[in-house]
Amino acid sequence: MASFLEALRIQRWDDHRYYHHNRVNQSLHVVSAISFLVAYALAFKDPATSALIGWLVAMTSRQAGHLFFEPKGYDHVNDATHEYKEEIKVGYNLQRKIVLLSIWALSPLPLYFDPTLFGLLSPHQTTGDLIRNVGWIWLWLALAGLLFRMVQLFFLRDVQTGIVWVTKILTDPFHDIKLYHKAPLALLQGELVEEHEPHEHGA
Repeated sequence: MASFLEALRIQRWDDHRYYHHNRVNQSLHVVSAISFLVAYALAFKDPATSALIGWLVAMTSRQAGHLFFEPKGYDHVNDATHEYKEEIKVGYNLQRKIVLLSIWALSPLPLYFDPTLFGLLSPHQTTGDLIRNVGWIWLWLALAGLLFRMVQLFFLRDVQTGIVWVTKILTDPFHDIKLYHKAPLALLQGELVEEHEPHEHGA
């Protein structure tokens, strides 16, 4: 258990110090985290709506912060190039995220050709039915994305790394609120980039 928690701490620390310098990105992560918690609360009662919130609000706000606001040049704080950070990223780096988001955007397209999605869904009768069916597709995509990368990490690294990564992803909303809840206020005060050098939480 001790090695598992230490590996989780390291993955969280690397993610924070390499990919969360910008206060806009941090603030968007707070929005994302709250949205994910709402999605979690709905997951067992209304999975399709939960997936719609997760992708349309939580994921878009989260990834917009990474794609548009985080610097892509040399990281002087951590003495690392963007290419190095992308290479060592355990989960979905920016390149993998772009692929995943492209699949997400195109995933409802099969409903145009087969409203039942090969018999997996009831054909929609109304716009609301269609939106719910898209929600189901996005729910399956989210689960597939988690399982795919976890199993991939089993082979690329080891089983513990894969399980630690999934644990990190599922608990990120709670951790992000803890880390970045002050970011919106800092942003309103004109601080666009975290001014002080990041410190290792819990070190």
